[in-house]
Amino acid sequence: MPATPSRRLPRVLDERFDEILAAWTKEQTNGAKPGTASEGDIRARCSELLSAMRKALASSGADDVQGPAWAPVRDVLQRVSFIRAQQGFTPSETATFVLSLKRPLFEALRASAGNDAEALATDVWGATEVLDRLALFTAEVYMKTREELIARQSQDMLELSTPVVKLWEGVLALPMIGTLDSSRTQVVMESLLQRIVETGADVAILDITGVPTVDTLTAQHLIKTVTAARLMGAECIISGIRPQIAQTIVHLGVDLGDIVTKATLADAFKLALSRTGTTLVRSRNGANPTGSLTTTPR
Repeated sequence: MPATPSRRLPRVLDERFDEILAAWTKEQTNGAKPGTASEGDIRARCSELLSAMRKALASSGADDVQGPAWAPVRDVLQRVSFIRAQQGFTPSETATFVLSLKRPLFEALRASAGNDAEALATDVWGATEVLDRLALFTAEVYMKTREELIARQSQDMLELSTPVVKLWEGVLALPMIGTLDSSRTQVVMESLLQRIVETGADVAILDITGVPTVDTLTAQHLIKTVTAARLMGAECIISGIRPQIAQTIVHLGVDLGDIVTKATLADAFKLALSRTGTTLVRSRNGANPTGSLTTTPR
């Protein structure tokens, strides 16, 4: 069973609050990363946590840091962990915010206990139990925050790496780079279907030039995306079929069905334009001497 903090601990925090705060702030300032927080910010956080701890220790159920009395303390530590996770602190550096309070607090307890060694041992053990549990709580919150941050960044990267581009009226292109797994396929599908709805596109080009390898699972993901787009009324063309990928698809025995494929994005774009009733004509008259491309309706 965890040791219950002695009644001397809240009294010491009351009597020596400013002394402990000053020593703890100095500990934090000396070990702070450059540019992460000013001395005033560090002192404010330390003061807030000490005040919350003083109230929690003075209340009933003070030995349970997960109890209602410690909720304000946990709130402070959650904010500290969140900020430090964003600033790139390590879990041990984050837990040190609490653990660095040990020296100032133990020195205050020793001064208060005088020559009573037994009382000092009890006080120090109780304080150690509390601070260690708070440090573990801080590290757990930090890890959870980092996991959420990494997951959010991964999701943002997935969305950024799957842009749906409008090439022409009624023609969309989705250039894909990197491995196409299940989670990314879901993002690809959602992005493509949303853009089809927004633009009313008739043709969507899935360009896999930047996909390093195509296996059976990747092919299945592509087929699912094409099927979903068709249900939305858009025809799909897969471009970027390199010789190696073509050989792999044949070797694996993957049946792409009636899905149209092209070697390059340019070839797929020409086909998409023809499917929308648009043709490209190279102008050679005096009005357009550079030979740029123009469109004429069929």
